[in-house]
Amino acid sequence: MTYAAITGWGKCLPPAILSNDDLATFLDTNDEWITSRTGMKERRISHVDVSELAYVAAANALAAAGKRAEDVELIVFGSTTFDEMCPNAASNVQRLLGACNAACMDVNTACTSGMYSLTVATAMIKSGVVNSALVIGAEVVSRIMEWSNRNVSILFGDGAAALYLETSEIRQGVLAESLGCYGESRDILSVQGWGLKYADKKRILGETSWAFSGQEIFKKAVKGMTQACERALAKLGLQTEAIDLIVPHQANLRIIDSLTKNMKLPKEKVFINIERYGNMSAATTLVALVEAVQEGYVTANCNILVPAFGGGLTWSAHLIKWGARTHAIAQSEVSLPETTQTGLELVQALR
Repeated sequence: MTYAAITGWGKCLPPAILSNDDLATFLDTNDEWITSRTGMKERRISHVDVSELAYVAAANALAAAGKRAEDVELIVFGSTTFDEMCPNAASNVQRLLGACNAACMDVNTACTSGMYSLTVATAMIKSGVVNSALVIGAEVVSRIMEWSNRNVSILFGDGAAALYLETSEIRQGVLAESLGCYGESRDILSVQGWGLKYADKKRILGETSWAFSGQEIFKKAVKGMTQACERALAKLGLQTEAIDLIVPHQANLRIIDSLTKNMKLPKEKVFINIERYGNMSAATTLVALVEAVQEGYVTANCNILVPAFGGGLTWSAHLIKWGARTHAIAQSEVSLPETTQTGLELVQALR
């Protein structure tokens, strides 16, 4: 049987930081209020387009796998904030990388886009369509943020991460997953003003407003991720005791706590980086997984459970068997262009 091994991993976090104290300069809030309700201390704000973040993350993943751009046969780019809708953003990453042999597609399921992209790439490798793939989750949410809305503007940040997948005869990679959506509740988390529905002859994106029903989202998120985890485990006949590490979507610390309590998983098995980045939508879970590898939480041949949820309301859980290697083969020399602007300065220009 063919498996889709994860042999490369990389991230790209823009350097400009927006702290809770920065938010308090234009919102009625403070560090204690934000931290106690979300677990977030700061987030990143990008000075470049999302394709550039994706490009750097992908280059890092290729280097970690010891591969060249020419080795990539498929690029699956998960995001909600693509630079353009046509042509697709994955083709721009292909061009930037020089991955001339890669087919390209975009996936948009909001915050779960990176994980849904992992399912697509894994399935295409397992079915023999391609032998290798780059999976990308990247967002520049700051460009569509309603910065005057405290309920949402404190939550989100920008970033990117990527995984390199290749065929393997060893049982590893995504072994089971569960995907779903509460479509009847899609309106409780939506960005109004973003898309052709709101277009006139002169513009696609004007001022946005966010619909965000926090309590309902909380309930749906915990329920969706819990059942996704249970279904993924059931597919392999495993109990939660078999999980070595859980890397949940980092949307709210209270959601993570409720999920792990439902799953009866000890806190020492839960990877959390929400305080550093907030919710980066499609990039969030992949960035957390990459950092879990880089910081030594992922060990050889361990079982990793990765639940996520997002607008739509989509939900998912992936059970990943890691391979034998947890160190990068090489380091990429690709980097973002420098900026002297702070996170607050970048946001002030967007308001």
